[in-house]
Amino acid sequence: MSREEFHPSDEEFRPPQHARLRHPGHHEPGSTAAPPPGLSEQAGRHVVAHGEPRSAARPRIAALDVVRGFALCGILLANVKPIAHMVDGASVTQPMVAASQDDGAWLGLFVDQRFFPIFSLLFGVGFSLLLDSAGRKVPHPRVLLLRRLLALLAIGLVHMFVLWRGDILTIYAVVGLLVLLPSTWLPRWAVAGLAAVLLVLPPILGGNGVPLVPGLFLLGSALTRYGVIDRIERAVWGPAALGLLFAAGAVPAVLLQIETPAGDSHPWFGLAGLLIAGAYVCALLLLLRTPLRPALQRVFAPLGRMALTNYLTATLLVLVTARLIGSSPDGWTSAMVVAIAGAILAVQWLWSTLWLRRYRQGPLEWLWRWATWARRPPLRAGDGGA
Repeated sequence: MSREEFHPSDEEFRPPQHARLRHPGHHEPGSTAAPPPGLSEQAGRHVVAHGEPRSAARPRIAALDVVRGFALCGILLANVKPIAHMVDGASVTQPMVAASQDDGAWLGLFVDQRFFPIFSLLFGVGFSLLLDSAGRKVPHPRVLLLRRLLALLAIGLVHMFVLWRGDILTIYAVVGLLVLLPSTWLPRWAVAGLAAVLLVLPPILGGNGVPLVPGLFLLGSALTRYGVIDRIERAVWGPAALGLLFAAGAVPAVLLQIETPAGDSHPWFGLAGLLIAGAYVCALLLLLRTPLRPALQRVFAPLGRMALTNYLTATLLVLVTARLIGSSPDGWTSAMVVAIAGAILAVQWLWSTLWLRRYRQGPLEWLWRWATWARRPPLRAGDGGA
């Protein structure tokens, strides 16, 4: 989100016993659950959140952790300059999406608004999975989800007023309260249809960034409720065909974006962002079916599993770096931005890897889960149930 958003990393899930995905209030045959960070290896397998009592937990599948970690890298790259501007006092209301094509052009073409759609989609996926899981554990699952969103809102407000005005967490929480939570009473076909409408309208009206979030949330929810997420990791031809379609559609959209004068309201920037984000995800899913999978997991999964912690600490690290450098971010070259983002990500990868060797999830993820379930969950990897 340039401020490319974070996706607050969803509750971590592990696949235990098999079961149908059932949202409280109605049964939808054929829909199955899958974990947001990782995807189940067997269709129809259920998931439960880390914060709940767990049984028969199976090895974690890291496909979505990899996707989330990859997106986190792009988000930081897009956010370095907007965050750094807080130091020199420029624009305390920096927009979430900065269509800057004056900085070597490639940031505007391949980075800005190309990664936040991935996190928004994952947020909708995780929300539906948690609702299903909570529905099997507590009598009023929507109350649990309400607490989760309110906790996210509190975290976002602190982040916004203490560190950076471009925070996306507050937007996620508000959209979750106004769109995602009410959508749990709708049948899945209605959620899918509403997602399509909310994704088509913003580009047509020239809206980019935040206006796309509700549609992406609902799309992630619909994909989960239709069982698509459960089958993604095993799929090859689907991601390949979709990736080609996304790439083919992105080419003219990017060309039209280049030809449109900067600052003009037009649909091409948002449309190109959605298409390129889709192509990125499809490419990653295909690469995870190759011998590159272990390397991709080692590089991106630790970042993805601690996405909330890394998103928030990245703001602090960028601000510290900007103060040390001293010069205006407007004068930073693309190479300098990449170097700053790369150094921060290297530090975050190291601490995420070391932390996850001893603990179940990141510290802020753990606190968020505590607020969600209203009871202290285990943190150390060897601890028992909640």
